[in-house]
Amino acid sequence: MHERLCPIRYGFRHRAFIFCLDLDEIPSLAKRLWLLSNNRLGVFSFYDRDHLSFGKSSVRQAIESYALAHGVDVSGCRIELVTHLRTLGYIFNPVSFYFCSDLTGQPVCAVAEVSNTFGEMKPYFLGKETLEDGLFRLQVAKHFYVSPFIPMDSVFEFRLRPPAERIHLAVDCYVDSKPLLVAAMWGERRSLDDATLCFYAIRFPFITLKVIGLIHWHALRLYLRRLPFYRKNSHLDLQRGFYGKKSR
Repeated sequence: MHERLCPIRYGFRHRAFIFCLDLDEIPSLAKRLWLLSNNRLGVFSFYDRDHLSFGKSSVRQAIESYALAHGVDVSGCRIELVTHLRTLGYIFNPVSFYFCSDLTGQPVCAVAEVSNTFGEMKPYFLGKETLEDGLFRLQVAKHFYVSPFIPMDSVFEFRLRPPAERIHLAVDCYVDSKPLLVAAMWGERRSLDDATLCFYAIRFPFITLKVIGLIHWHALRLYLRRLPFYRKNSHLDLQRGFYGKKSR
């Protein structure tokens, strides 16, 4: 769900599916499942290079390094990744979420990895101090170009509940402490097996192409409604802490 509140109201809802993967289990899943591949082409493919690397060779090492830079050691933690996978070789993820939990299953931290259509990514760290009643919650300056219709001086609010039998993730945007838009994703867990993957491949064909296509479709509709437009090269001083394709 995505709903813009001002200066015009505009919203939409779309049905979809998304993966929730234990990073340590991906190699064994790729061997067990016909339709899931690891770092090679397949119907659904996980590639380490599709995510931030921080100079590391695997996504797990990258998240460990990033968390440690924020004073949190997650080397012994379970790390779950909520994300789209490459579908028949194509990928675009507006945002991926990492959830780290200790050996007792208690949440330790979370990371939101936000992407834009210019091939750039920016991570946002949510430490244990942001956790209340099982929900990670953080307001932080956006400092990243994610949409031509969102001012650069806006603020993200993340509200992330670690995945269980159900998932509920929300990312809202504020300007001058007033809500500009609200976005959320929710759903129920399904088993990860070839039958389920086959069903969703048919039910939602070319899901990642659908994602990028809908982004441009809704952007066109907003543009035609003369919503204020911000170019990528405007306010470069407010674009900080992001990584391009060559620096991932």
